[in-house]
Formats: sequence, structure tokens, C-alpha cells
Amino acid sequence: MKNLIITLMLAMPSIAFGRQDVKPDSISRELQDVVVTAKQPATKLVGTALVSTIAGSNIQDICTALDVLAQLPMISVADDAVTITGKGSPEIYIDGRPMRSSDELIQLQSNNIKRVELEMAPGAMYASDTKAVLKITTRHKFVDGLSFIERGEIVARRKLSANNMLDFNYHAGSWDFFASGLIARNNSQIRGTTTNTLEYDGKETIVGSSQCKNYPSNTGVAKVGFNHSSGQQSFGGYYRYNPEHGHFSNIGEEWLDNEPRINRDIFTGIRAHSHRGAIYYDNTFAGKYLIHLDGDYKKSVSSNDVQTSYPDGNTENVNSTDSRKSTLWAGKLYLSFPLAQGRFSVGTQDSYTRTTLDYLMKNPEVGEYIPTSFTEAKQTSAAVFASWSRMFGKVSLSAGLRYEHVDYLLNVNGIKNRDMSKTYNYLTPDISIGYSFNNESQISLSYKMSTVKPPYSQLTGSLSYVGIHEIEGGNPTLKDEHMHDIQLFGMWKGFMLQADFTRSIDTYAFIKRIYPASNLQLIMQPVNVDVSAVDLYLAWSKPIKIWIPNLTIGLHKQWLEIDGTSHNRPIFSYYFDNMISLPKGFLITLNARFQTKGDMHTSRFGTTWFTLDASVSKSLLNKSLQLKLAVTDIFNTRNNNWTMNTCGVFVNKQQTYDHRGISVSMTYNFQPRKSKYKGEDAAKAEMNRL
Repeated sequence: MKNLIITLMLAMPSIAFGRQDVKPDSISRELQDVVVTAKQPATKLVGTALVSTIAGSNIQDICTALDVLAQLPMISVADDAVTITGKGSPEIYIDGRPMRSSDELIQLQSNNIKRVELEMAPGAMYASDTKAVLKITTRHKFVDGLSFIERGEIVARRKLSANNMLDFNYHAGSWDFFASGLIARNNSQIRGTTTNTLEYDGKETIVGSSQCKNYPSNTGVAKVGFNHSSGQQSFGGYYRYNPEHGHFSNIGEEWLDNEPRINRDIFTGIRAHSHRGAIYYDNTFAGKYLIHLDGDYKKSVSSNDVQTSYPDGNTENVNSTDSRKSTLWAGKLYLSFPLAQGRFSVGTQDSYTRTTLDYLMKNPEVGEYIPTSFTEAKQTSAAVFASWSRMFGKVSLSAGLRYEHVDYLLNVNGIKNRDMSKTYNYLTPDISIGYSFNNESQISLSYKMSTVKPPYSQLTGSLSYVGIHEIEGGNPTLKDEHMHDIQLFGMWKGFMLQADFTRSIDTYAFIKRIYPASNLQLIMQPVNVDVSAVDLYLAWSKPIKIWIPNLTIGLHKQWLEIDGTSHNRPIFSYYFDNMISLPKGFLITLNARFQTKGDMHTSRFGTTWFTLDASVSKSLLNKSLQLKLAVTDIFNTRNNNWTMNTCGVFVNKQQTYDHRGISVSMTYNFQPRKSKYKGEDAAKAEMNRL
């Protein structure tokens, strides 16, 4: 296996770039038996959306939807997580309904994808904190009878992980029934050290710790549902159950200045499960009116039993438990129809959320500064929105307005917190204008105001024990973030330019400071800060025979000051993705990353000089069977180190993740089908907060 990896590493650059003593088209002359009938996926700017046609392109058989997204401009994929350059995690829709789990991108095979749309400036129909939306449209394949997908994967890194997925679908006339199951054994390891340097009692003091964290867990997913479609009318629903069991460990040491180090073992038992149900109704009537209704319900329960022991026997053990329960009811209804030679949409999006966190500290001495607490939060949200879009020849125009009313109630230990229990009213507009010079040149300018609510996990007032001198906690006084975003996006032939300026009022960032207690205690928690930032990215993609390069160069620069300390160091980066199409169904990818040291809120991340991932895939049995071998972080150079300098405490975090490894996957499709459920998320933002 080692020799195979080395051979691939040596061979792929020469295949991709050819020899330097011949002309650029030397690849086609050296590989005379290669016949390429597919083409580079055509990407163009439509309004503020990047639209890429996948069907008929040379990436339609790459493997899964995740593999397709990884090769498209402005999109990155790492460990099955999709991010948009300069935007973060997007909302993802498949055939008009929201993706509920990243497993769906693995279930969806690349040869079933028709096109991918990346909306860079989402309008009022989406929650105001939505920064980007990915819309995947699949090919329409309705064949009566049974179809299924079987996929297995083994990942070898520091630890061994494996998963297996089986997806069934039965179509009969206007009815569509589906069921799927996933079983996964995940195991990862993180190693590192943390040193905190500060002035305490008039002298420089160092609080340090080392970690070796293991995260073994068993998860499962079971899902059943149906769709019914007749003419212009369709409806359906599904139920999903997701259990998880984990036994985490953290073996390390703690120390204070030059005192002898203390051995410390932390063991955490995790039990969690969630239930989720959804229904939808969609109907087009009178030939032009579209009405759509979504309903969602989610209930989740999780509990953690944490035991911190000190084998040397000089320090008392610390035990604690916490239990979190959350419930969500949500609905979304909208009507869309032609108006003033454009398209007008109006609707409402409403939700009710209840979440509780019970924290029990079993050590009386520690309980003096980390007390037992019981927190309950309830939120009722009602929003109305309207949007309108129209084409004026080569000019596209869209505008939207969203109004949201929120009632928030916080109880701590059974008593209402009157300072935090408040009513909020938000009005957030958006507008964008675009111009198309021709099929290869477009430009758009957009503005959006949004309100971003912090996740519930950061709003809790409870504290948790980390070490003899360290605490972590939330902040129930966190305010909602108000963000203004101006974006310029342009395309010219194979080049793309994205320029973003954001002004965020009361966004949250983490700080570390001295916590008032009888002995030295440091606490890390979120606080509200004001940040301005510029993101500038230039991308280029142009097919060269069988080679498709995709290069992105970027800059992130922020302006943030806390207690007289500036956090303004810029981050420069590049992403260089390559895909090579070979005969007989072989595809090779080679993706490189680089990022300089720089600030992201209060954290200064270290430099990643050169990270390289590669994969080889092969299709068999008339493309029904897909085999893939992938190697990640080949040179083990991915940097996860960061520092923080806040409130007189300098934190230096040195850590290594187990990114380097090999994975082998096999996917078999029997009558592969398009994605099934047609509904949409009724409250995507609230689910993310939970």
C-alpha cells in the first residue's frame, strides 16, 4: 500500500502538468488512445447565482455528490463538510427540499446530478443569517419498481473508522416510498498542549495542560418516508431516528509554573438520540400560482457523564453530569406567482423552540465556583417575507424584505431572568442587481442586512470543569448579531472575482480571562464584539484536454480590537484542485491547500504551508459499481495550531488532528434514482442553533 501511494504521488503531477519541453497540449499527444467525449462543467453567473451544468460533463461519473462539489469553483469539501469560499457553511437543497444530513450527499450519485446552483446572495425567502445556498437538481428518473444503493467505506487514520449505508426506493405510479439505514463506527484522535501565560498576584504565571483525546462513537440513522405526485400537485413526509453512543477519553497532564506535573484522566460517556418528522405540500394551480407548505418537528435528548480523575491521589476526583433536551415545532408557507413581468413570492415562517440544560456538579469543593444549575429557554418566532425578481434584457434585479418577531424567555434554576427574557423585532432588506455582457462575462452587486442569533449552546449560563485551573462556559447575556454585507461578484471567461465587505455588530467571539474564585481560575466564554472584514477571492478554471485545474487565491482581512489589543492580521490562502479523466472509467483528483498565519475573530491561526489530498476512482458494470481510493493530508502538514491574546491572558494551543489517512469505498447502484423527499426546511436556522 505504501508503494502504491508513493507511485500515485509521483505519477499524478506528471500526468497533470506534462513535460516542460513540449507545448501545452502535450498530454493529448502523449496519450494518443484517450478519447474524451465529455466536457468541462459549464459554469455561468445568473443574477447572483453560479450555475454549473454537471450532466454530460467529465465529472458526472466521479462518484458521489460530495466529489462533484469538491471540483466546482468557490466550493470546498473536507471530511464530508461543505464550505463556500468566504461564506462558510451553506444551506443545501436537493430538488427543492433542504438536505437534512450530509449522508444525502453520499447517497446521491454524481451521474444522477443535472446541475448545481450556488446562490451567493440569498434573498428574503431564507433565514436572514443564511450566507449561501447550494441547490442541486437531479435527473428525472422514474422507473416503476425497486431500486437501492449499497455503500461501504473504511477509513484508516490514527484510528480505524467504518460505515455502511443501504438505501431502498420503491416507485409505483404516482407513489414513491423510500427507506434507508446507516451504521457508522467513528474513531478519531487529537493530541496537543495548551499553555496560558498571564500576570497573577504580580508575577508571570503559566497554566498548562496536555491532551491525548480519543473519540470513539457508534451512530445510526433510520429513515422512512413517501411522496405522492399527480399532475402539478405533490405531498409527502418522512420520519428519521438518529441514536449515538460514545465513550470519549482524554489522557494528559496539568501544571502550574514550575510545579510538578499532575497526571489527569477524563472519561466521558455520551448517550444521545433524536426524532425528526417532516411533511410538505406543493401545488401549482391556474397555470401560474405555486403554493408550498412545510412542517417540521424535532426532539433530541443527550446526556454526558464526565469523570475527571487524578491517578497520583493528591487531587480529589471531579464528577459531573449534564442533560440537554430540545424540542422544535416549525412551519413555512409561501405563495409564488408572476407580478409586473417578474416573479413575486410572499410567505410566513414560524417556529417554537424549547431547550433545557441540567448541569449537576458532584464535587462540593468545585461546586463553590462551578455550581449546579438548571436552565430553560423558550423561543417563539414569527416571520413574514416577500421577494420580487425580474429580468430587464441583460439586467437582472431582485429585492426582498423580511420581518421577524421573536419572544425569548430564559429561566435559571426555576426563576425568570428578566434581563435576558425579551421581545425582539427585526426588519431585514436585501437587493441585488446583475448584468450579463455575454455567456462568458457577467457581474452582480448585492446588499443584505441580516440578524444572526447565537446558538443555544452559547447562551447557557452554566459552567463546566476543564481542569484544576480552567473553566468553560456560555454567556446568557449574548446579544443577536446585526450584519451588513455588500458583495461584488464577476465572471470573465474562466476567471471569477468575489469581493465582500461585512460589518458585524454584536457578533460573538471567544475570550479567556481570570474568573473570580478563591484560587486561580481561567474561564473561556463568548462575548459580543464588533468586527469589520473584507474577503477577496480570485478563481480560475479552464479545461486543458483531460486535465481540469481549479485555482482560487484569497485574502481575509478583519478589523477587531478588544481591550486595546488589535486582531487585524490578514490571512492569505490558495486552493488548487485538479481532476484528470482517464480511459476505462478512471478519474484522478489532486487537491492542494495553503494558508498563512492570520486572525479570525480573536483567534490567530497558524500557517498551513502545503496540504495535499488525492484520490483514484473507477466505475464498473456499466457505471453501476464505483470504487474509490482516497488519501488525505499526504505529507501530514495540515496545521491546527492557534493563539489567543485577550484580557491579559495569552493562550498558545498546539495540536495535531488525525487528518492523514487512507479511505476505500465501494458503491453499488441498482436502478439509481433521483432524490426523494420534496419538502423544505421550515426552520433551518433554529435547527442549526439547537
